Amino acid sequence: MVGSAVVRALEQAGAAQILTRTRDQLDLERQEQVDDFFASERPEVVVFAAGRVGGIQANQAFPADFMVRNLAMAIHSIDAAFRFGVQRMLYLGSTCIYPRDAEQPIRESALLTGPLEPTNEAYALAKIAGLKLCQYYRRQFGVAFHSAMPTNLYGPGDNYHPEHSHVLPGLLQRFHWAKQAHLPTVELWGTGQPRREFLHVDDLADAILHLLSFSEFPDWVNVGTGEDVSIRELAEMIAEVVGYHGAIVPNPSKPDGTPVKRTDTSLMRSLGWRAGIPLREGIQRTYETYISELETATIRR
Repeated sequence: MVGSAVVRALEQAGAAQILTRTRDQLDLERQEQVDDFFASERPEVVVFAAGRVGGIQANQAFPADFMVRNLAMAIHSIDAAFRFGVQRMLYLGSTCIYPRDAEQPIRESALLTGPLEPTNEAYALAKIAGLKLCQYYRRQFGVAFHSAMPTNLYGPGDNYHPEHSHVLPGLLQRFHWAKQAHLPTVELWGTGQPRREFLHVDDLADAILHLLSFSEFPDWVNVGTGEDVSIRELAEMIAEVVGYHGAIVPNPSKPDGTPVKRTDTSLMRSLGWRAGIPLREGIQRTYETYISELETATIRR
């Protein structure tokens, strides 16, 4: 999802040459394949958008996978970027790197000041390692390696796996199925009370290009809207967009995750960037893309 959005943004900006590889073409968990890619292509700028990602259920079921795979991809790629002379590297992580009970809104300085959210701790630790590795290469060797930490992402190309998707695509798909099947209720995991911030992936791509235009930049920066909604409010908004009119039933036996997660975006705003796609508009656009992907059998699951 993120890689495709970045490519779209680069094409619109008139980038001279864009190098991409699918997972089948380049396994970032294998150092020799990563080295071969960097040695043969010699990229000048790298945007690292790869990752093993998923929602609460996937993170709880496969913590070892989430940690070892994300660590391997980050270490292999960042180290190879340095050894093969990459001029600029922007590593993408997630705001789940911050402590579970960090003061809201979450500033960049909150990193490593408290315990992480247990339901996604393995993924968060791997992403923290990638961020710190970029920071250490920059500190030790003076290279232009830095990081961006986007909040919860959604948009075209999202993953709609029935068990391992994130909350927004997962709800969108469930409401669509319920509408098609005329189901009277849709279950909502948890109490619906936790609050989350959502960023359309095209806004993230725009932010990435904006960051790459600066010669001076922070080691890492939050990328988000600075606004949050409760999961219940999100579900109601998605149901309205989809056209589902049944009941939304919370299931408190399921985990809520972090109670509140909203980023302080003042650092990114000080660099002259703000998100431009309102949440409801973004959900509408995402649902239209979802229907198109269903019709063309190109949906990710």
